[in-house]
Amino acid sequence: MITITEEHLIESVADALQFISYYHPMDYIRALGDAYEAEKGEAAKDAIAQILTNSRMCAEGHRPICQDTGIVNVFVKWGQNCRLESDRSLQEVVDEGVRQAYTHPDNKLRASILADPAFTRRNTRDNTPCVLSVEMVPGDTVSIDVAAKGGGSENKSKFKMMNPSDNIVDWVVEQLPSMGAGWCPPGMLGIGIGGTAEHCVRLAKESLMEPIDMAQLKARGAQSELEQLRIDIFDAVNAEGIGAQGLGGLATVLDVKIRDWPCHAAGKPVAMIPNCAATRHAHFTLDGSGPSFLEKPDLAAWPKVQWAPDSSAKRVDLDNLTKEEVESWNHGDRLLLSGRMLTGRDAAHKRIKDMLDRGEALPVEFAGRAIYYVGPVDPVMGEVVGPAGPTTATRMDKFTETMLDLGLLAMIGKAERGADAVEVISRFKVAYLMATGGAAYLVARAIKEAKVVAFEDLGMEAIYEFTVQDMPVTVAVDAAGNNVHKLAPARWKEKIAREKLLA
Repeated sequence: MITITEEHLIESVADALQFISYYHPMDYIRALGDAYEAEKGEAAKDAIAQILTNSRMCAEGHRPICQDTGIVNVFVKWGQNCRLESDRSLQEVVDEGVRQAYTHPDNKLRASILADPAFTRRNTRDNTPCVLSVEMVPGDTVSIDVAAKGGGSENKSKFKMMNPSDNIVDWVVEQLPSMGAGWCPPGMLGIGIGGTAEHCVRLAKESLMEPIDMAQLKARGAQSELEQLRIDIFDAVNAEGIGAQGLGGLATVLDVKIRDWPCHAAGKPVAMIPNCAATRHAHFTLDGSGPSFLEKPDLAAWPKVQWAPDSSAKRVDLDNLTKEEVESWNHGDRLLLSGRMLTGRDAAHKRIKDMLDRGEALPVEFAGRAIYYVGPVDPVMGEVVGPAGPTTATRMDKFTETMLDLGLLAMIGKAERGADAVEVISRFKVAYLMATGGAAYLVARAIKEAKVVAFEDLGMEAIYEFTVQDMPVTVAVDAAGNNVHKLAPARWKEKIAREKLLA
């Protein structure tokens, strides 16, 4: 009988979670580097350059790839000849590893997990508990996959109890409009087919742990119907022209993974879960000899891509922003923002609306200002702020008119806005700007000062005032209501179809 001590398991889980917070899997980096070289869309290529540059910076600085450091998923295959030496449950032991990883003093990770999810939504402050899946298997080792799944991609998960005759490729393509770009493409799609509802979704999640090999698969050709389905979904999704960050282009997904399981004759359960540009997962094995520590990747393996601001980008002074200047911006324009901006996301927006409904005075003035939808990581080692990339803007759509009534001139987030929000933006003649999801550390370098100005009790959801210098953004919705997330993918879908006909 092999003995696995709780200390070794805790230490291994904590090391793995720290590791994946700042190191992308190398298969993802290689695939993204290839996508960068092949990309013909100028805006998408710029976004991929930001993601690759951010990845290298995080690998060098050991800081989080994304400010959303995720909900922890742990998949355990426990060898039946192994025993856990502990008075605590396996869930408690693994959670202790999560706790130590997320509160590490040299690389604090954002605590995003809320207890009492339907009501008080209280932050647990240490990102526990994790979502633990355990399978007993023959053997003398414990095999563990860990993943940190960001909310932007997790929120785009899809599931359907399909009829046996329904087409899976068609269903995947039908889901793309509702997924938008909030899952921060380019990434992967994990597909689960069969089993029952809950097992199907787990299959989809587990498939995302597999290495990216689509280029190799296409080169040798499919050797099974499941491999052909992977290729068919991959080609169909990329033919939609969504592109990096939804800006239009060739690379929406880098791979499609599928796992299946036998199911009842009356149905065909299918689940789809995307992985974002902050793909974070790792594998380790325990054999009773001690903790497992992951091997540091070779920094020379990163593509030689170094993002720099576009020389044609317009420089914007946020401290002297006017309505006339905002109305002069066109969708697709690249801007470099300098000056002071406010931040705020879900909890802050709700509190603002509640205060207004009660007739209470707000603690900050929004007129003439820009707001950034962000929940930053806590700073360490002299940082002004930790990684501070954008959160998904659509979650703030229902508050848009309320906030614009207060005099806001610009909003900054990631991904698209809904049709109702776009209508309000055009009616108020303001703009929605998009920062690159998956480039949180790069964005944080543009933040020169940060202070909490309201709602400190909300933690990372408090309202900050950032002073920024040359923060890169793209005009996603201009004052006329032109929406780059609708217009650019449509152009690229047509272009890809035309080139396919000519090939």
